[in-house]
Amino acid sequence: MRQGFIKSLPILCSYIFLGAAYGMLMENAGFSWMYSLLASVTVYTGAFQFMLITFLSSGASIATIAISALLMNSRQFFYGLTFLEEFRQMGKRKWYMIPTLTDETYAVNCTLTDEKYPDKEEKHGIMFLVAVFSHCYWAIGSVLGGVLGQIIPFDMTGIDFCMTALFVIIFIDQWEHATSHKPALIGLGVAVSYKWKHNTFLSILLGTVCYMVFLRIF
Repeated sequence: MRQGFIKSLPILCSYIFLGAAYGMLMENAGFSWMYSLLASVTVYTGAFQFMLITFLSSGASIATIAISALLMNSRQFFYGLTFLEEFRQMGKRKWYMIPTLTDETYAVNCTLTDEKYPDKEEKHGIMFLVAVFSHCYWAIGSVLGGVLGQIIPFDMTGIDFCMTALFVIIFIDQWEHATSHKPALIGLGVAVSYKWKHNTFLSILLGTVCYMVFLRIF
């Protein structure tokens, strides 16, 4: 458990603050911390939960929400391919690992190489604990944000930009470490084109997803 907690500490630093921002926005939209907790436990999609606030406030249809969730989280398909064999070896725990695989847990799991952890059971145990701890961090952050939003009045101007900033940082980091910038330029082109008729967050998100998809191709 100690190793799992240590490995999850970088995720703790981001999830608490991002989760709190989500909880505050939910409270500002008229949804109490209980709804934030319910969404964080059952939906647990990070970026899409921010978009879900708009959907819930506008009364969007189930089909619209489902399709948007599928598109926004399509990058997880490629993440999952990396750990097909690992998850299969984890037995019943794979049913929790699959829906809780996020950008951050994926990054941490990629550092758990066979060279560092030759004992498969130990490695799988750490992966499972990272997933559990990360899920808890996000839920706790959401509740914290919702409660603080009730107690302390906040000016929410600009707080919804946090997810846009997150994906910009991901893009910059990948740009600096990539050997080929062709996927990044394709994703950037898609984002700019999409921006003409949609908001900034969705354009950057779509561009980042396209970048990750083409990164696998080129």
